[in-house]
Amino acid sequence: MLKAAGAAGVAVTAATAPPATAADSGFAHPGLLHTQADLARMAAKVKAGAAPYTAGFAKLTANRHAQSGWTPNPQATVYRGSGSPENYATLYNDIHAAYQNALRYHVSGDSAHADTAVTILNAWSAHLTSLAGSADRFLAAGLYGYQFANAAELVRDHPDFDLSRFQEMLTKVFAPLSDDFLVRHNGAVITNYWTNWDLTAMACVLATGVFCDDRSQVTRAIDYFKHGEGLGSVKNAIPVVYDNGLAEWLEAGRDQGHALLGVGLMGTFCEMAWNQGYDLYGYDDSRFLKGAQYVAKWSLGGEVSYTANTRAKGAIGGWSGRETASAASGVDPAMTRPIWAMIANHYTKRRGLPASYITRIAAKSAPEGGGGDYGPNSGGYDQLGFGTLAFTRDRVADTEASPVPASGTRPRTGGTASPTTGQDLAASGSNDITGWSAAAGITAVAGGLLLLRRRDRVRREE
Repeated sequence: MLKAAGAAGVAVTAATAPPATAADSGFAHPGLLHTQADLARMAAKVKAGAAPYTAGFAKLTANRHAQSGWTPNPQATVYRGSGSPENYATLYNDIHAAYQNALRYHVSGDSAHADTAVTILNAWSAHLTSLAGSADRFLAAGLYGYQFANAAELVRDHPDFDLSRFQEMLTKVFAPLSDDFLVRHNGAVITNYWTNWDLTAMACVLATGVFCDDRSQVTRAIDYFKHGEGLGSVKNAIPVVYDNGLAEWLEAGRDQGHALLGVGLMGTFCEMAWNQGYDLYGYDDSRFLKGAQYVAKWSLGGEVSYTANTRAKGAIGGWSGRETASAASGVDPAMTRPIWAMIANHYTKRRGLPASYITRIAAKSAPEGGGGDYGPNSGGYDQLGFGTLAFTRDRVADTEASPVPASGTRPRTGGTASPTTGQDLAASGSNDITGWSAAAGITAVAGGLLLLRRRDRVRREE
């Protein structure tokens, strides 16, 4: 029996509210994955020798990307995808070096790491003019756009950082591709691309919007999370809520690696929004919590329900087809990504909610590393990581309550119901999760429109 998603969200009190933002005309900085309070907490905990922060910091300092003196290799054009001279590994390695050095600076106070991060970021903003390649160029824009913004946010006040030039690069090179993907989906039908494609674009639009103080861009990203027609919006990514409190993750019918990627990206999106005063973690009766619990249980080897669905594929005005996912794919319980500490700490520490499967998988994955710790391929660089260091926190009840946003700041959105309104363009990029593929339980059938039968069943019960 399917359970319709509730309209009421988790009650937001002074102790569980998102942090106050800056004046209504601007944004809180730093305010993407890490606030100033977060950075101060990390530094104080590591200095005090507190566990598990020290283990998380040890993972950071051991990573080759986190060493001062890293030499960047900026390119004018970055290519990702078949049929082009791919060089995007240069970009993601440099981004992770910038982020890791910037984070290490905030924890250790060693200015050499801040200087290294600034050198990397300035080099790229002085050279990069375009992203090119196959459809995978949209993945490059989304993934590396949100990551670049997060790295730069940590050093935006450094006297040698060229803030305006970096904002121009994000505005002209990354954000337009991600914005365009959410509108046009590379000329494909709206469901051609799986959930994670939308989520990369959403993360880029949100992160670059905050970094560049572009309110309209941030609003578009958050509206897409709630109402978007593509498979990355929350009710399309998590289309079924079951009576046991779990909610089906759409890409569980594809494979484990992409499902983990999607959960990590949605968590990233929710965390960045939270730090600007938007509660998307609690949106639609904490729908994301239920979806993340589902993926955590499944990834630990547990049995989960899956309601078969069929999605339309193809190009508008061109070829078309359908593909049916009939069951959750097989899993490797040893597979992991550095995504769980952030999610577990939000729900169990900020909110005081039970999240047994997420808590278990977070403990199993600790201490979380970052880019370079999860293999050499691009899939190992999809998340910035180091969640054990960055997101471990004391329960809110044991610390000072987070302030409720002041009058006139952007509204919180938790608890607000929203209405749901031969060739595969989305096949490219699949080799980036080398060794992560499992039997997907997917059967292709000919022609037709999207039939998400489970969604119709939910609507009839609402």
